[in-house]
Amino acid sequence: MSDLLPLFPLPNAVLFPNVFMPLHVFEPRYRDLVRDAVAGDRLIGLALLRPGWERDYEGRPPVYPIGCSGLVTHVEHLADGRFNVVLRGVERFRIVSEDHARSYRQAAVERLGERPLGAEDREALRGHRSRLESLLAPSVARAAASDARIPAAMPDEDLVNALAQYLDLEPLEKLALLEHHSLRARAASLVDLLEMRMLAARTSGFSPVAH
Repeated sequence: MSDLLPLFPLPNAVLFPNVFMPLHVFEPRYRDLVRDAVAGDRLIGLALLRPGWERDYEGRPPVYPIGCSGLVTHVEHLADGRFNVVLRGVERFRIVSEDHARSYRQAAVERLGERPLGAEDREALRGHRSRLESLLAPSVARAAASDARIPAAMPDEDLVNALAQYLDLEPLEKLALLEHHSLRARAASLVDLLEMRMLAARTSGFSPVAH
């Protein structure tokens, strides 16, 4: 990761490691960001905007400090200057400071690697996966099966991150999941979150997680 990571602040999206996210880039400052990133190491940092961002959107509204870097794996430069971009999540980071020398925001960041999984962690993760599959069946399981982004044979680690990103959760709920320092903790929190949502939804007749 470069000394300064270009930041793409978003109001309602959170990127997770090894998960893909498409972006449509139309603002001039973020067109600059994409051009510079593609000419460099192809890394872009996604950060979630704090509430009230609308008042200063054209400026530098505050963002939450934890985000995830993404590698540009696909870029389509449209005739009118816009871009369609696909990012693959790489690594969590914490913003240390920002640099405003360019039209877009850049940040000095602390890299936050995932804690390695030991044998006990992997056993617990398999249990969490089983519980997640039970919670998400049948309605969300059908949706996931029709979504090429979530293959049935996806490894436990990637499945947890994919569900955390793709399920219809609140942005702050997703950010709280991203902030966990291990996949085991993230999976356990995702199970707890879905169990609470399922319990709350029993009287409403609606699925709390299906799109």
